[in-house]
Amino acid sequence: GRGSSGGLVAAAAAGAAATAAVRGHESIPAAYCVLAAATPSGRSSVVATPSLVVSAPQLRSQRCNSALISAVGSSSRFGSTAAAAAATALASGGAAAAGRWARAGAPGGRRAPGATAALATMTAEPGEAMKESSSAAEGAGASSEDAWKFDLVRSVGEECQTEAELRRLIEKKPNFVLYDGFEPSGRMHIAQGIFKMINVNKCTKAGGTFIFWVADWFALMNDKMGGDMEKIQTVGKYLIEVWRASGMDMSRVKFMWSSEEISAHAEEYWGQALDVARRSTLARVKKCCQIMGRAEGSLTAAQILYPIMQCTDIFFLKADICQLGVDQRKVNMLARDYCDAAGRKLKPVILSHHMLLGLKKGQAKMSKSDPDSAVFMEDSSEDVERKIGNAYCPRVAEGVATAADSEESMRLVDDDLMNPCLDYAEYVLFSREGYVFEADGQRFETFAALRAAFLAGELDEATLKGRLVAEINALLEPVRAHFRDNAEARGLLEKVTAWRRETLTPTSSLTHLKLPSLAEVGSPLFAVFAPLPSEDVRLSDVWAVLQRLRSAPEGHKRVLWLEDWSSRTLGCVGGDDQCIVGYYELLLHGLRSLAPELMESVLVCWQGKSILEGPNDYWTSVINAGRKCSLEDVRASLCEGESLEGASQVVAALMHVADVLALSGGGVPVSLCGDAAHEGLHALAARYIEGCGMAVPQMQSAVVSALRLQAPGEGLEADTNLCLTDRDLDINRKVKKAFCEPENADFCPPLAWADALLPVTGSFVVQRKEENGGNLSYTDFASMQADFKSGVLHPGDLKPALATAVNAALAGVRDGLKSSSALKQAQKKLEAYAKKSQKK
Repeated sequence: GRGSSGGLVAAAAAGAAATAAVRGHESIPAAYCVLAAATPSGRSSVVATPSLVVSAPQLRSQRCNSALISAVGSSSRFGSTAAAAAATALASGGAAAAGRWARAGAPGGRRAPGATAALATMTAEPGEAMKESSSAAEGAGASSEDAWKFDLVRSVGEECQTEAELRRLIEKKPNFVLYDGFEPSGRMHIAQGIFKMINVNKCTKAGGTFIFWVADWFALMNDKMGGDMEKIQTVGKYLIEVWRASGMDMSRVKFMWSSEEISAHAEEYWGQALDVARRSTLARVKKCCQIMGRAEGSLTAAQILYPIMQCTDIFFLKADICQLGVDQRKVNMLARDYCDAAGRKLKPVILSHHMLLGLKKGQAKMSKSDPDSAVFMEDSSEDVERKIGNAYCPRVAEGVATAADSEESMRLVDDDLMNPCLDYAEYVLFSREGYVFEADGQRFETFAALRAAFLAGELDEATLKGRLVAEINALLEPVRAHFRDNAEARGLLEKVTAWRRETLTPTSSLTHLKLPSLAEVGSPLFAVFAPLPSEDVRLSDVWAVLQRLRSAPEGHKRVLWLEDWSSRTLGCVGGDDQCIVGYYELLLHGLRSLAPELMESVLVCWQGKSILEGPNDYWTSVINAGRKCSLEDVRASLCEGESLEGASQVVAALMHVADVLALSGGGVPVSLCGDAAHEGLHALAARYIEGCGMAVPQMQSAVVSALRLQAPGEGLEADTNLCLTDRDLDINRKVKKAFCEPENADFCPPLAWADALLPVTGSFVVQRKEENGGNLSYTDFASMQADFKSGVLHPGDLKPALATAVNAALAGVRDGLKSSSALKQAQKKLEAYAKKSQKK
């Protein structure tokens, strides 16, 4: 059978016949002798062969053994190995030998998809074997198209997570999407060129669309090609031409440039990235460090961002299959873990291809920085002959230590031999369908046979290498011809070759977000960072923001910075965008209602809207900050008692640095003011900006009263905080229960609240009966405090007066809430989130 499914069915049928014959049955009913025939389209179909009857004497003969092998041996590479080995085992030793083969696995450690089931059929009792092989034939006939596609796509990967999902995908979505990504950074070796071409063609032949994510923007951030985007994109075009010339079928291949796609869909892309960070622990993301070739102990904060962004690529591109190398397996598995955390039912299938060995002894993979570690796509025939001629080529395992020993291995299949010449033969040559290796009159239809002959000394090293050189040069010749004969391709190669000889030094410019609204100000900035959202807009937070804004020095422009995107990745109010925006809208409503004149002079900046004014500059500044900041720097920036556990904390800390950099980039002095949660982050940003040679922002703290109605740790939060949306009765109830010990002015929340109200109300009036001394009116806090200490002002009078004053102050807030449908909706969203949280 030319399709692997047909080969396996033939193997099962032949196995049933062989088992029965070995056990003494002289002949097998013809209905159970099944072969796979080729249809005009070249795909397999299963047909019965009534004329074929296998007898015991024939089975025991070498002639029948060869017939069995040839009957199933033209299936795909893995299927033919399984079928031929099983047939050989049965012909020579019966069911026991087949069983031993089944337990040992296929040569090279792989077993064909479905081979285990076929072997189980072969070693069953005669009656069972006939029944199973018949069922297999019927099943294969019913879904031969899907089975053929599955086997072809599955042959691409050294591992598949998971085969069941891949099979279901091919059945349900014939036009499935695969993706791989690459940074345009210079040369292309044979694994990225020929091996990738073979794999892509298999996937597209099976109906897939293959997307190449050209990571030019990431290459720019990593200072590839001297940080010159034009050069980076030229290299990208050159690599595309290499694939085209190598024989890649471009009819179902798309090249998408990250610089264009992310810029055009910045909100979608970065929103997804923030969600991946929110749902991923730091420990889990650190496991992906292998994609950068870094040990976990030496990671910078930026290296936490890279796996998050690569994971984001998968969902942004709507890829069904991640078809990357084994070295990318961990970050691809992060995408599957994210699906579990996010409740996404459809996970990307991870199809990880083999990583070709380097040509030198002990090289676990090829290296673009070592020209002799690999054959490159532009190598001359002399280069190929020299490199293969000098390649490490042992017959016996030598216990070679590799660079991968210090990291997690990039090989999923054990290979003690570590012979790069055999590796090239298996994955560059035998990966092609129907390939036959011929040398010195010998003919090898499978890699297993070639390997066995080499290890046994039947094929010498010189012959193996000589044939490899000839075959590789034949594969590279169309590429050489294309770049020789096509003027446009030749021009690309000439540029890339010239740049390779140069020392390209990145330009030393500081990238940051530029905000037009701030550029027009011209005066020093006083930036207040609003609190992060919670399920209630506490009046204490509203008053704290007002106090900080009032503390701005004379002549400074007040800026209120709302961190809506940071809040999303930190999971504030469940990371729900509507709840986050709703919180800030309510906060702004409270500020504008309570201090309208002050708020007229405040420039309100939404972080998300600001980022979208220059997303590439902003995220470049985030990553640049991450390169200079260690994880310990991020840990030190957290609030006292807060531990660094989430990847989102790293992302949010670097975003804070980028925010401050954007505020500081206008060339005017900047002062920063915020709550305790921002103090460490401000310090982190200030250190980074100082290291960049810019003017360091000044950090200013405003004294803000503690307005919680009970001592810390006492009472429920919902009952010990006054909220912007509280009704009259709520305020009265909470204030009545507030801690207020007579003559104790050191800790008296109602007294602190009266002090906070004075700048808004102008005066504080205490209503009392005449027999109790009559009303008291205060315009300054010192007099009120003195009266409370002396006992003139009693808690029984202070509390009702406070409740009355708060309700009066909130009258305008409540009017606005009633008249605004948007604010009503925001309030409902937060209340619904609060109820949902209580149930948890």
